[in-house]
Amino acid sequence: MYLLDTNILSELIKKQPNPYLRSHLNSKPSNSLFTSSICVMELRFGSALRQDAEAFWLKITQEILKRVRVISIGFDEAVMAGDILASLQKRGQPIGIEDVLIASAALAHHLTLITANIRHFSRIENLIIENWLNHLG
Repeated sequence: MYLLDTNILSELIKKQPNPYLRSHLNSKPSNSLFTSSICVMELRFGSALRQDAEAFWLKITQEILKRVRVISIGFDEAVMAGDILASLQKRGQPIGIEDVLIASAALAHHLTLITANIRHFSRIENLIIENWLNHLG
């Protein structure tokens, strides 16, 4: 089971999405694909800045978000995110709150995080990450 990060979802909106990503996604059952409400917020923010904001948002919801289940950030994820933020801060390796919340959703639900942002997410202990934009994983 997989949690798709914003950069993975954004790739799917492109006119010519990464073929390796497309192939990987098509090989997975739809009930194994998730994203976080934080990723939805990031997608909405990005689309709201565009001239064609509503048309682009409609494209995102029809082509991307209808294919995945959205995990909301609740109490358990928030507590976990606070612990992760503190741990990273103590080690002098902070990352953005949004990324920590996305990671906490993946950890809390025992999902592999699919992202191109390996550098940041690899700092989080016990988080399983894969990069489907790179055929090397």
